[in-house]
Order: sequence, then C-alpha cells, then structure tokens
Amino acid sequence: MIDLTVRSGQKELLDDFQGSSNQLKLVLEDINRVNRLLGGTTITVDAVFRLIEENKQKSYTILDVGCGDGNMLRQIALKAKKRSISIKLIGIDLSDDSLDIARQKSVSFPEIEYRKQDVFTLEDLDMDIVLTTLTLHHFKQEDIPKFIHRFTSMAKLGVVINDLHRSGLAYYLFRAFSTIFIKTHTAKADGLTSITRGFKRKELEHFATNLPGTIHEITWRWAFRYQWIIKNEE
Repeated sequence: MIDLTVRSGQKELLDDFQGSSNQLKLVLEDINRVNRLLGGTTITVDAVFRLIEENKQKSYTILDVGCGDGNMLRQIALKAKKRSISIKLIGIDLSDDSLDIARQKSVSFPEIEYRKQDVFTLEDLDMDIVLTTLTLHHFKQEDIPKFIHRFTSMAKLGVVINDLHRSGLAYYLFRAFSTIFIKTHTAKADGLTSITRGFKRKELEHFATNLPGTIHEITWRWAFRYQWIIKNEE
C-alpha cells in the first residue's frame, strides 16, 4: 500500500508540458472527463451557485484561477444563462496553449474573458467569487497560506476551492478507473501524482485556522474531493 502520510513534492507532467497543442487538448479533455464522471465539476458549480443564492444582487463577477481550457467557466455560464443570472467570468492561467484552447472553446461565451496572469501579480479586481479547481495541490505547503490569503482579499462573497483528498483508496481506485476512461499517458500519470499531492482534512483545517476573519466550510465529496468554501466575516 502506498504511504501517503505526507504530501508528495513530485511535479506533474503537465507542470512542464512539452507536447504539442493538440496533445495538450487531449490531456485537458481527459481531465474534463474525469471531472464530469467523478463529480468534480458539480462540486465547484454547486458551491458557486450556493454563494450566488445566498447573496442576491444584479450581477456577479467570478474569477477562476488555473482555469485550464475554461471548462468550469463554461459550465457556470450555461447554468447562469438558464437561471437568467447576469455574470462576468474571468479565467487566468500561466499556459499560453491552455488559454488558446480555452478561447477557441469559448467563442460562443462573450461573458468569459481569459488572461495569462499569475494570481500574485494580478491587479486588484472587484471580484464577487474566486474559485480554483485542482490547482491548490500544485503549491508547496509553505506557499498555500499566501495563495489562499490572496483569494480571500479579492473575493467579496466567497472563495470556492475544490481539491483532492489524499487517500490510498483513492489512488488505487483511480489507477483502475484510468485504464478504462483515460486515454493519455499524461492524464493517467498526473492523476496519480495529484492524489499524492492532495490533502487530509486536518491539513485544510490547519490552513483555515491561519486565516483570521473568515468562516470556513470543508466538506468531503465523492469521489475523494474536498469542497472548501471560505467567506469573510461580516
């Protein structure tokens, strides 16, 4: 049995991807498929619309940090349109190729804007909600508090974090799942690495205690995810 007592520091292949744009597109499609089949997309979207329902206003501006090919933003846009909610969506990422793919896939979504930007150098924006899905685990343990603090300083209504539960059972179940549902080697390998870089609940709770003036809700969700909603105290 793999020992996941502490978070792994192993880098993911996608962190330094050397393939073509078409190869990257296939990897991102694999990741989207995993999120769709294992409920990852729903976890983020549900949390975003819960914050919206709790805070009625004329319009909302939402930032997705580490947006990849923009799939999460498109899902939010579709749901907002069905509910006649006015919304502006901004996705930031450090990968030019990912952002190119995101723009290509989002041509029919004028409410979505993409930028190549580091969250720490991003100019102050008037955001209602900041979200990140499967991005937090890419950071070193010592950098995560600064990362989350940046989120909470930008978001008026709340922060939504969706990331992985570090679990041996999750690791072996994903390995079996990937042989059937994942096509690319990169997505298979990175999926396993991501789990080893994921979190135990007590680690997230420790981060939460170091964010004064905030209210936290950390919920375990299938399949082996944590939904972490952070709100500023009124």
